[in-house]
Amino acid sequence: MNQQVLLTKEGFQQLSNELEELKEKQTRLIDQIEEVAQPDESGEDGLAHQLKEELEVVDGKIDELSQVLTTSKVISRKNNCDSVQIGCRVSVKVNKKDRKEFLIVSHLESDPHVSKISDQSPIGQALMGKKVNEEFEVDTPAGKMTYKIVSIS
Repeated sequence: MNQQVLLTKEGFQQLSNELEELKEKQTRLIDQIEEVAQPDESGEDGLAHQLKEELEVVDGKIDELSQVLTTSKVISRKNNCDSVQIGCRVSVKVNKKDRKEFLIVSHLESDPHVSKISDQSPIGQALMGKKVNEEFEVDTPAGKMTYKIVSIS
């Protein structure tokens, strides 16, 4: 992963916390493997094998998060966004009725349940670079939707 990822301050902190939790889990898994390993056994215990597989997954996630955090750039939330970009909060009207608000974030910190959408999602991509009062259409699972940007902050 050589591309620089833009993260909000909150997203950077969240990923840092996740990395610390993974490192703690890694230590626990190593301790558990040492406890169940039998030095005089020729065959490997099923539990030890399962723990080693889990440790491999955790090690991979640690490497990935470490790389992201090392190469990422933390952006500050802008007070005046003239166009939509990562870190901006965007208020839109959907199909000229419903009003929704999104925070545009990187794919690593997106969480649609709390209206944090990725700049790489279909709606996020369509929003990027747009200005207040611009309208655009997005194909969604529910059909084609028309969005109009009401405000950007």
